[in-house]
Amino acid sequence: MTKKRYIAVFALALLSCNQRKAAEANTNFLYFDIKGYFGKEISRLQEINPTVQKTVSINGEAENKVSHIADWQKELAIFVNADINKTSWRGSFKINQENGADVYTSDNKKIPVKKIIVEKSDAKINKVEIIIDNKNILFQTQDTLTYYPDSLYQIKKQQKIRLLNLKKYLIVGKLK
Repeated sequence: MTKKRYIAVFALALLSCNQRKAAEANTNFLYFDIKGYFGKEISRLQEINPTVQKTVSINGEAENKVSHIADWQKELAIFVNADINKTSWRGSFKINQENGADVYTSDNKKIPVKKIIVEKSDAKINKVEIIIDNKNILFQTQDTLTYYPDSLYQIKKQQKIRLLNLKKYLIVGKLK
């Protein structure tokens, strides 16, 4: 009886290893790899640990702070979460070239990421801009995320919750 259990556990372990390798092997992205790009940026920023002048503004009331970001994964999570290479979103984005930038757009109501603009010179990325629009019966949010490597990241958010006033958030982090 115990031999059968060991064999079953061993077989399950082998199957789970193969599935993980298959998932890792899928590096064939249809669109710009937001998740991979920001993953590399997070690692790089975590390593160099730059000083950041951060301004947080809510409805025009701003607060400034100069510090080192302890957790870049958390700080840039909203950028990582805008990944458009999800299997269910395959084929939902149009790809165009505008003024030397790659532009990915979707008009699908079920997809919150509406537009991504990636500006490059040669192979170097100069700017990533992401526009996110979420709507349902209770609330509506519009986010504009902008990232300039080694320079600045900005998160603009407008949030309208039913029966409440519009709130505007602005977060700007200047890297030094």
